Amino acid sequence: MPTSSASTTDDASSKTPAASGGVQSLERAFDLLERMADAGGEVGLSELSTASGLPLPTIHRLMRTLVACGYVRQQPNRRYSLGPRLIRLGESASRLLGTWARPYLARLVEETGETANMALLDGDEIVYVAQVPSKHSMRMFTEVGRRVLPHSTGVGKALLAHTPADEVRALLARTGMPAATEKTITTPEGFLEALEQVRKSGYAVDDNEQEIGVRCLAVSVPNSPTAAAISISGPAGRVTEAVAESFVPILQGVAAELSVALSSQSPA
Repeated sequence: MPTSSASTTDDASSKTPAASGGVQSLERAFDLLERMADAGGEVGLSELSTASGLPLPTIHRLMRTLVACGYVRQQPNRRYSLGPRLIRLGESASRLLGTWARPYLARLVEETGETANMALLDGDEIVYVAQVPSKHSMRMFTEVGRRVLPHSTGVGKALLAHTPADEVRALLARTGMPAATEKTITTPEGFLEALEQVRKSGYAVDDNEQEIGVRCLAVSVPNSPTAAAISISGPAGRVTEAVAESFVPILQGVAAELSVALSSQSPA
């Protein structure tokens, strides 16, 4: 793998030995990758400079190294996009995240009796990274790795509840809002109203919106290193509004504990 020249030739504003070393260059490179992801995966150098506050020569050196390593691609239009080598890293990280989350999901199953899930917001989509199934003979099953659109899921609402309205509208414009069932929310205004309800109540509900006969309760994982949510799902006849009063505090408690585990260097 090529060695980054940016680690020894950074801009003149880096005065101290610690600031001019490789650690700062790594921090800047990862910051640029995060900003590219936030922008939808493709940006121009001037956009990165404006967003990061770094001078163009510094960004150009870092991007040149990331391109050489395969983590970034330069497009024919001279804009830069996230590169294919990141896929391997992301898939490995997702598997580990699911492994770390499973004991907490298992406790959700023990305390609620319903299937427990963990999902992330990956670009404009929701991806399920872990699941522990219910012990009931009639139970919900979602394949780990499955991708769905946020507007029809409880985890999607939980993950987007505190996203600015203009960003939510932009996401919905990109994905569209196809109806999975007759109860799916299919307008931006309706979805924004649902997000307001999530902020008020502290949890999200998928009420037959992804699949008829299935109800889901979801909460976000606070202060997670990456946007994450956990949920319980089951037949609508079992996951009723009445049981939500007892299930939601359990969900919120497990989410808080999972947050601590994911933020520590040695998760439980």
